[in-house]
Amino acid sequence: MEMLQVADTVAREKNIDREIVLEAMEEAIQKAGRSKYGHDHDIRAEINRKSGIISMKRYREVVADDAEIEDEVQQIPLSLAKRDKKDAVVGEFLIDELPPLDFGRIAAQTAKQVIVQKVREAERARQFLEFKDRVGEVINGVIKRVEYGNVTVDIGGGRAEAIIRREECIPREHLKTGDRVRAYIHDVREEQRGPQIFLSRTHPDFMAMLFTQEVPEIYDGMIEIKAVARDPGSRAKIAVQSRDGSVDPVGACVGMRGSRVQAVVNELQGEKIDIINWTEDLGSFIISALQPAEVAKVVMDEDKKRMDVVVPEEQLSLAIGRRGQNVRLASMLVGWDIDVMTEEEETNRRVEESKHRTELFINSLDIDEMIAQLLIAEGFSTVREIAETPVEEMTEIEGFDEEIGQELINRAQAWIDEQAKILETKKSELGIKDDLMEFEGLTPEIVIKLAENDVKSRDDLADLAADELVEILGEDVIKERDAEKMIMKAREHWFAEEDAQKAKELEAAEADANNDNGDAAVAENAPAQTDVKAASNA
Repeated sequence: MEMLQVADTVAREKNIDREIVLEAMEEAIQKAGRSKYGHDHDIRAEINRKSGIISMKRYREVVADDAEIEDEVQQIPLSLAKRDKKDAVVGEFLIDELPPLDFGRIAAQTAKQVIVQKVREAERARQFLEFKDRVGEVINGVIKRVEYGNVTVDIGGGRAEAIIRREECIPREHLKTGDRVRAYIHDVREEQRGPQIFLSRTHPDFMAMLFTQEVPEIYDGMIEIKAVARDPGSRAKIAVQSRDGSVDPVGACVGMRGSRVQAVVNELQGEKIDIINWTEDLGSFIISALQPAEVAKVVMDEDKKRMDVVVPEEQLSLAIGRRGQNVRLASMLVGWDIDVMTEEEETNRRVEESKHRTELFINSLDIDEMIAQLLIAEGFSTVREIAETPVEEMTEIEGFDEEIGQELINRAQAWIDEQAKILETKKSELGIKDDLMEFEGLTPEIVIKLAENDVKSRDDLADLAADELVEILGEDVIKERDAEKMIMKAREHWFAEEDAQKAKELEAAEADANNDNGDAAVAENAPAQTDVKAASNA
């Protein structure tokens, strides 16, 4: 009965099924028995669920006399089996009762390790089932320990642990053992070391959930949080929209004398929060998102999801913000790339772009400057756009008839074909790899220009810094932000390979550790091994 009482106690303390604890005990006894009688034997242990009595038995399979014996320890020929059991038949198991196991120090320690491991696995499985559907919640916990900036949090009154990794902690925030902490459950997943619960205090949705807790109108659904952008520990922007015309969403989030927003600010260690009224008019929304700067003009490119924001000279530094923080947060909030420039810079940029496109159209289509500028005025920026435009749309341009439109389309297509042939020739001459030619976003002209600057493969492109790529192609072809994105995309396969390699190394290390533990247990128990046959006869 003592075994059953221990199992009941452990099951209650760990909040796991009693049967799991009993199975862990049986496995531990089994392992100890194999350590004593030999690891090759098929020894099975069982704990009676009513009386608590432990029984340990050895199983041997009966095989035909003319059959090949694969395992002399676990198999026995029929003729020998009939000496112990006269009615033995092929396929059944001879079961030998073994004497009660006298646990030595090492055997007891091995059994304890097995039970602890099994209980821990069951406990983690319970945690995973309990928390896998709670991703997106804000949870309270007590800090158990802090190691190298990673924080372990007790979130279940001693029954569950979660981790706040160093990069998920608010910068300059000092968390100490014993402190209570609130965090956002952003991931619950199975890993090789067991289920893991990951918390975050830097996730944008953490701030959104804090506002949901502090502002009843958000909790009730009267106000909706449309977007959140954070620079953790420094500044944040949140866009809100009211579903009731009589409710001011910004005022409701601020609260009486700022009480509601201040509660969120205090939880986020003084992070300054800009609350913005969301609107479907993207131009008006970006003007609000860049406050307190004043915006003179917004030019949007819907295809590239990019907008140029023009501000007065004296407002430039305010719009960009310290270290680009204001425009970066506004870009995250809107989901578009934003370039901030003065009116003079915008004028110069337009002139430079127009000049470049004019030269491109004149040289590629063999047309005069007036027609080239007319095409630019109609919104064409590349030769490929002209080649892919239906002739009916070309005839809508003032002064163009069907003949002129078709001729321009034919010349554009001929130029594209010519460039493709040049690229094919250059590919062999310069040694351009297929992965660079097939890389998304690179035109034949860009590929050739890269190859001429010794960038001949995807890995060569990935090795570049953003400013190097801009220097090779020119600012009129690519901006630094786009160059950074292109390079990061070129590096994606590196990260995938690195993750796969790390996973393989971790798996190998764990396998080695398990083998070492098994070898050590065998070596320590070797002197205690006796002949199982003798023990069973005794």
